[in-house]
Amino acid sequence: MTPEELRADVPALDETAYMNFGASGPSPRRVVDAAESCLERHEYEAPVAEGMYPAAFDLYDDVRERVADFLGADADEIALTQSTTDGINRIAGAVEWEEGDVVVRTDLEHPAGILPWERLERRRGVEVRVVETDRGRIDVEAFREAVEGATLACFSALSWNYGTRLPVAELVDAAHEAGALTLVDAVQVPGQAPLDVAEWGADVVAAAGHKWLLGTWGAGFLYVDRDAESALEPGSVGYRGVEEPDSDDWQFQDGAARFEVGTTSPAPYAALGEAIDVCEELGVDAIENRIARLAGRLVDGVPEDRLLSPAEPESGLVTIDVDDPEATVERLKDAGIVIRDLPDPEAVRASVHAVNTEEDVDLLLDALDEEW
Repeated sequence: MTPEELRADVPALDETAYMNFGASGPSPRRVVDAAESCLERHEYEAPVAEGMYPAAFDLYDDVRERVADFLGADADEIALTQSTTDGINRIAGAVEWEEGDVVVRTDLEHPAGILPWERLERRRGVEVRVVETDRGRIDVEAFREAVEGATLACFSALSWNYGTRLPVAELVDAAHEAGALTLVDAVQVPGQAPLDVAEWGADVVAAAGHKWLLGTWGAGFLYVDRDAESALEPGSVGYRGVEEPDSDDWQFQDGAARFEVGTTSPAPYAALGEAIDVCEELGVDAIENRIARLAGRLVDGVPEDRLLSPAEPESGLVTIDVDDPEATVERLKDAGIVIRDLPDPEAVRASVHAVNTEEDVDLLLDALDEEW
């Protein structure tokens, strides 16, 4: 498969220069077809065949295996969630928090990596330490100081507001040296760059398939290292997360599946499995290289004083200073170009994928000309 062939299979790209994959990626037909086919089989055939629950459980098992292979993990280290936010919240609810416990995060985090800790601060008296950064760059020594005595550290692998890559393995090591659990928000990575959880060494990695993987909404995944399980007891419980749910002596399942709860549609997970297949057919390295080339073309056309992301792009996320971000986004949308505005920094962000073209990038640059 080529990028051009994949682009032709994404209806949303037919007449629009869509460059907002960091928010949500429109799906190819074959991914939506996989979801629809799964739903039809689950609702039409499974009730009178193996049963709706066995059919869904078989699919969950298959998709856990698929996600595990994609991340370099084992299937029993994968839980299926609805989103990255969902996964982070499941971990936030799995720690026995006490007043005075410490959570460390950076000031780069998406609300998914902010709100759960603020809630713990309000309700449990947990201290939240925020490590300040500089245009997407983190001072590892400042992080090392902040994480001293912490219970958990939560940070992004790739910043959503600057497109910078954080030194994940180094931050994980610093947190572990301080005795803290590590939770990595990796949602901006799958589908645009390789992700091997073993290289990071994190206790937990949360992500989802609806951005760069081009999956549908509703399918997230959570990697939980086996050694971290003893410190994590899910705050929610349901039949999918326990052994012998009808027994008075039920126990949480061994492995990450203990974080799964109850009935969810299998369709988004069928789409997730298909999206991973699409990504691997195109080739993760080929995707990353094409993104780098297109992002480089975009960066080269932005005046230096307007560029907020690195001059040598580290991802497809490129953040640009404009005078009125919201108005700019609306003006570009009217011209058939989709990007987004950001709250912090107040700017616009283009998310360039391998399915974009040089013409898309040039169209965006031409449209931005009147901003400077």
